[in-house]
Amino acid sequence: MSREKEMDSARRWLEQAKADIRAAEISLNGGSYEWACFQSQQAGEKIIKAYWYHRSLDPWGHSLVKLLNEIPGDRRDFDITGLLEDAMLLDKMYIPTRYPNGLPDLIPASVYSKKEAEAAIDAVKKILARIEPLL
Repeated sequence: MSREKEMDSARRWLEQAKADIRAAEISLNGGSYEWACFQSQQAGEKIIKAYWYHRSLDPWGHSLVKLLNEIPGDRRDFDITGLLEDAMLLDKMYIPTRYPNGLPDLIPASVYSKKEAEAAIDAVKKILARIEPLL
């Protein structure tokens, strides 16, 4: 992939991540807390993948922690330590926020709270604030 295409990919992934954050805020305000959590996870994944493309790398996977940890040291120009706790929180929201069989005898719509949705949005905004200036 040419450098121009990599930069365009990074821009597009970041733009979609920001759209996902706006969608998470709409879901939060509408009381769909499980969706706000999932949309926040998706936004975090896209922000980190935007960084990968910006650094001429090819990301794979959905775990934010894994994506952060696997950025090659010689291609990383920031300390991931401060982001790992936020990434761990969001990783836990990838599957159980969406599927009725992700939580025993429960459905996501009945178990995610406003507080959890707010925490997820806060976590992804921290990731965005740290990574966006590097792109």
